[in-house]
Amino acid sequence: MAKRQDTKKFFENLSGAGKSIGVLTSGGDAQGMNAAVRAVVRMGIYVGAKVYFVHEGYQGMVDGGDNIEEASWESVSSMLQVGGTVIGSARCKEFRSHEGRRKAAHHLVQRDITNLCVIGGDGSLTGANLFREEWSGLLEELVQQGLIDEEAAQNNSELHIVGMVGSIDNDFCGTDMTIGTDSALHRIIEVVDAIMTTAQSHQRTFVLEVMGRHCGYLALVSALACGADWVLIPEMPPEDGWEEQMCQKLSENRADKKRLNIIIVAEGAIDSHNKPITTDHIKELVVSCLGFDTRVTILGHVQRGGTPSAFDRILVSVTHILTYNEKIHFPLAFKSLCNLVMEASGQRSFENNLNTYKLLSYRKADSELPNSSFNVAVLNVGAPAAGMNAAVRSAVRVGITEGHKMFAVNDGFEGFYKGQVLGYYVVLGVDQALIGALWAFECLLQLYEARTSHEDFCIPMCVLPATISNNVPGTDLSIGADTSLNAIVETCDRIKQSASGTKRRVFIIETMGGYCGYLASVGGLAAGADAVYIYEEPFDIRDLQSNVEHLTEKMKTGIQRGLVLRNENSNENFTTDFIYQLYSEEGKGVFDCRKNVLGHMQQGGAPSPFDRNFGTKIAAKAIQWISRKLKESYKEGKVFANTEDTACLLGMRRRAMVFQPVVQLKDETDFVHRIPKEQWWLKLRPLMKILAKYKTSYDVSDSGQLEHVTRVRPKKVD
Repeated sequence: MAKRQDTKKFFENLSGAGKSIGVLTSGGDAQGMNAAVRAVVRMGIYVGAKVYFVHEGYQGMVDGGDNIEEASWESVSSMLQVGGTVIGSARCKEFRSHEGRRKAAHHLVQRDITNLCVIGGDGSLTGANLFREEWSGLLEELVQQGLIDEEAAQNNSELHIVGMVGSIDNDFCGTDMTIGTDSALHRIIEVVDAIMTTAQSHQRTFVLEVMGRHCGYLALVSALACGADWVLIPEMPPEDGWEEQMCQKLSENRADKKRLNIIIVAEGAIDSHNKPITTDHIKELVVSCLGFDTRVTILGHVQRGGTPSAFDRILVSVTHILTYNEKIHFPLAFKSLCNLVMEASGQRSFENNLNTYKLLSYRKADSELPNSSFNVAVLNVGAPAAGMNAAVRSAVRVGITEGHKMFAVNDGFEGFYKGQVLGYYVVLGVDQALIGALWAFECLLQLYEARTSHEDFCIPMCVLPATISNNVPGTDLSIGADTSLNAIVETCDRIKQSASGTKRRVFIIETMGGYCGYLASVGGLAAGADAVYIYEEPFDIRDLQSNVEHLTEKMKTGIQRGLVLRNENSNENFTTDFIYQLYSEEGKGVFDCRKNVLGHMQQGGAPSPFDRNFGTKIAAKAIQWISRKLKESYKEGKVFANTEDTACLLGMRRRAMVFQPVVQLKDETDFVHRIPKEQWWLKLRPLMKILAKYKTSYDVSDSGQLEHVTRVRPKKVD
């Protein structure tokens, strides 16, 4: 991994003067590509560079002419929420030839474009890498043919390329998540949820085919999110006899009064003899063996359609292209996961999903369960957060697999206080509205501290953060926050759309979150807000006036719409009504205002794929941890666990699940305002301002870190 730069860099110290950047989308379209184009254009213009659209991908680069068009700040307005790619994408056979690449080089040199941002999949980025390797030779040929002179060749001697992976299949090494994958999962889960209602009505079996010719990520994660009975993916060809095993499981589920069966198949699924497994074959199998009413649904390109999710918008918005004064090469080590899906950065995520699915879907007979005398209870606390049911389901099933007797505690801590259940328990943390999971964290901290006087509390305990506010110490994300974020972004999209027929209008929107500005800030970044007010970043009347003036200038351009988000507790005096009235008064004659308080709609709705999977995996890991701690602390017929590491919060920190003693998190918490003292997402706020055309500083000292994949795929052994 490349070492971090020694000196801190800020955007205001970077100069793109005299530099030109080309941005193109290539290959299959993916939701989020437009958001990526928008971020590249605005960041490039921000540092003073010229930015060019390359329409129709590599075909436009080869054809030149009007296909290469200079972009302006306003030209990428209103494209953040649009799916697909507005600058077009096309397959280009000509670019695969040396002659075609020479034409493309000529058209770039004519505009002094030596920095290229390619947004596409494996083939697109592999082509970009080849183009970079041949660049010097292509320029020499152009000089020899008299198409460019020596000075032009010298001024454009190096081609810098940044690749942004746009692929709904998530089939590329070097990144954990590709642009469009999360949005595609949203489309799949929406369809599955709709199908499940009709399947339950008629006791049907549905066979769903999802995209994934060589990579089964979409099939696996959607199966995990919806609790599918069976999943077939190319990375895990089933062993001989799988047909009987699948039919047996379907029959057992139906015997347990389950009124529906869901089978998810990746389009590239194969058996152990490399023979394709089709949906029609599975349907015939189920009908002939079980006689179940069976339907086939092929999702097809609906998975590529629709608006990008909040995750995809944020993913591409924080990926920026910078042209430094010093020479920086962007090595492209491209290799498709088509042939080695278990290799590289995505291996850990894929394996975790696969192992969790196996753990939850393959039910053991009672005689095969381990011998356990422990009782484990699960309780939810306070207001709901989307994904909690997925966590409860996972905890119960894993606990049964571990051999424990599982209990559900009704009414949270009130039910626990009344003695409705005794034993060892997991707290799925949410609280009353606005506060979130921090109260569950506090309760567990009190239980830990009470161990000195109450020996009954000397048992393993674990908090799982579940709150839309995302205000829990010890974790970067909480169950429910992603669903809430998507609800905010979808609402903002609709509000902005409502202004399409009205000129010069600014919307003031209030979000939930207590004193935590996560929803407002990250939602603002994903929705393209002009300003976001939060408690963590104090503001005064001068800041409000500055924002009004900024919007006034904006209304003089072709973008005559504004969006302002305010966290509900951002300021005691500058309320939503105050800001609305101030903007209305100061904007008189220039723009008018509307206000919306989103309220509890942010807590409702079906859980997003991320929250379903996050809740499922984090609960499974928690129960396995409790099982280990129970065994370690069981002595002389009794459990006695009084160490710090037996009362923990399980959170996600830098892509890893980490158990942290709650007593150690005490110093990291601002209990008065119920937020962590340090919050990672605050680093994104300057970026939001830059994309809204404010001049501000932004630390890029973390940029340019490279991970080189060196792991070799192990050979198969008999």
